[in-house]
Amino acid sequence: MDEKALPAELFEAHRPHLRAVAYRMLGSISEAEDAVQDTWLRYDRTDTTDVENLGGWLTTVAGRICLNQLRSRARRREESFESRAEAGVAEVPRIPDPLIGRADAVDPEQEVLLADSVGLALMVVMESLSPAERVAFVLHDLFAVPFDEIAPLIEKTGAATRQLAGRARRKVQGQAPAPDRDLARQRVAVDAFFAATRDGDLDALLAVLAPDVVLRADGSAGRDRRPVVLNGARTVAGQAVMFRGLSPYARPALVNGAAGVVVVGANGRPVSIMAFTVVGGTIAAIDVLSDPERLAALDLAAFGA
Repeated sequence: MDEKALPAELFEAHRPHLRAVAYRMLGSISEAEDAVQDTWLRYDRTDTTDVENLGGWLTTVAGRICLNQLRSRARRREESFESRAEAGVAEVPRIPDPLIGRADAVDPEQEVLLADSVGLALMVVMESLSPAERVAFVLHDLFAVPFDEIAPLIEKTGAATRQLAGRARRKVQGQAPAPDRDLARQRVAVDAFFAATRDGDLDALLAVLAPDVVLRADGSAGRDRRPVVLNGARTVAGQAVMFRGLSPYARPALVNGAAGVVVVGANGRPVSIMAFTVVGGTIAAIDVLSDPERLAALDLAAFGA
């Protein structure tokens, strides 16, 4: 084997795992790819001969790169929040990049990203975590990295790191309940939602929505697109007219491993992506991405878009 090719081959064996870590950290497919590439550059410049656990070492390097990006993003968000607050505009929700797949097949390239999938609602909630909280939560709770290995990364003690992860876990559990694991059951609820909106059946709609359902819609590009957050079944049901005309164009999809739809207009262009969190057979959360610029950056060719 070519000695120069060996390090590259070793790294490539870990690339799918690193992409999964970076995506969950950053919620952005492109930024996750950049973080993995930066990890490769650092690996390529470092003598790792004495590294006993290369996977752990690479995960730590990727985590540090992601932490820096999260901190930079937090600073920009604070500046944006201050300017928006001065203008009397509320802070808007950010829907992370969704992982889209066909409902009847999983793209092999996404299998690792979708393994033990983190639903889009959970990804939205993780956007509210501090950089250190998110790193501690993702590495420990999602990838089983010991607290003592995370602590130096975020410049905390092991005990403080455990507390950060615990605080993040409570936030996540309180705002993003664990969805039903049965995809078929999820699909039944999603189909019932669209049937009820299509027919204008308010009672049927209320029956499929959890009492405390939350709807988040991110269509921030363009003056006529306003981010929306709605809470409660009656409030969400009252806006069902927003979805009534979408039913004929809603194509079943997997969104972060859960039942969802890609809405494709008559012109073949994507209109929105809708992710549903189904808990106990009812819809607990609906996350809608309709920003045309972000939709254009996603690979939706499998849906005719």
